[in-house]
Amino acid sequence: MRIDFVTDTFSPDINGVATNFEGHLEAVVSAKRGRMTPNGFAGKRPRNDGKLRVRTVFISDVHLGSPDSKAREAVDFLKHVKCEKLVLNGDIIDAWSLRRGAKWSNSHTKFVRTVLKMSEKHDVEVIYLRGNHDDILDRFLPLSFGPIKFVREHIHQSTTGKRYLVVHGDGFDSVSSHHRWLAVAGSIGYDVLLRINRIYNRWRAWRGYAYYSLSQKIKARVKSAVSYIDRYETQLQEFALHRRCQGIICGHIHTPEDRQIGDVHYLNSGDWVESLSAIVEHLDGRFELIRYEDFLDRVATEPEPQDDSDPLAVKPKKKAGLQRQMAASNSR
Repeated sequence: MRIDFVTDTFSPDINGVATNFEGHLEAVVSAKRGRMTPNGFAGKRPRNDGKLRVRTVFISDVHLGSPDSKAREAVDFLKHVKCEKLVLNGDIIDAWSLRRGAKWSNSHTKFVRTVLKMSEKHDVEVIYLRGNHDDILDRFLPLSFGPIKFVREHIHQSTTGKRYLVVHGDGFDSVSSHHRWLAVAGSIGYDVLLRINRIYNRWRAWRGYAYYSLSQKIKARVKSAVSYIDRYETQLQEFALHRRCQGIICGHIHTPEDRQIGDVHYLNSGDWVESLSAIVEHLDGRFELIRYEDFLDRVATEPEPQDDSDPLAVKPKKKAGLQRQMAASNSR
C-alpha cells in the first residue's frame, strides 16, 4: 500500500521531470551537432575547405521568395559539394508566395548567384525543371538561358547504365493538375501552418526543447495524407516503367524518400523548407538521400563565423606586409 501511495502521489511529478530532462538533453546534444531553429539551422557550419565529391546533385523545393525557405542552408550545401551536374527539380522559386507579397531576401539572391557560379566558373551542367510554384516557365519551355537548360522533364543516365526519369511530380497530384484554386488554397494553409510552427518552435527554443515540425507529424499521422503519398509514389513508379526507366527522381510533396517500389528505384529529394535534403549520385553510380544535418558530419565542421558576408564576394588580398614595407621606406 505504501508503494502504491508513493507511486500514485508522485508519478505525475516524476514523469514531468523526466520529460523536461529528456527535452533539455536532446537540446544539448542538438546544440553540439547543430540544430534546426525557427530561423534556420543553427550551430556548426561547413569549413571552407570541406567538400563532398559526387557526380550529380538533385535538389528541389527551395521555395525562394517564401519566408520559410532555408536558402542559406541550401547555399552552404551547394558550396560544399563538387559535382559535374546539378538538377534543380522544380519549385526553386515560389512565385505564388511572391504574388502574395512575400519578400525576396539576400539569401535568396545568394542561392541564384551560387548556381550561376557553379555553371559559369566550374563547368557544372545545370538542368532546371519547372514545378507548380514556378509554373510561369511553362509557356517558354524548353529554353536555354546561357549554360542553364529549362525543361519539363529530364532523363538522367547513371554511371551504371540505368535510366532515371526526373520530374517535379505535380503532374501526378490531381489537386495541382485539375483544381488550381484548391492547390493555391492548400498552399496558403500550408504557409499558415508554417507560421504557427515558427511561433511554436520559438516557444520550444525558449524552453530548451529541440525543433518540432507540426506539418511533418500531421503528414505522418493523418491516414488520408499517408494514403495520398502512397498513391503518388505508385503513380510515379508506373510512369517510370511506361518511359522504360529503372528509376524516378521527384520532389513536390516535401517528403524525402529512397526506396525500391517493385522494379523501380523511387527517389524524392524532399525540400529546403523543413526537411533540408537532397539526392546525390556518387561517382560509382550509387544514389543517396542526404540530409543537411548529416551532411555537416560528412565534411569538416567549425563554429559558424560571425561575419555573414556574401559567400561569392571576392575578398581583397592582404596588403599588411606591403604597407609596412612602404611605411619603412618613407621613414628613411
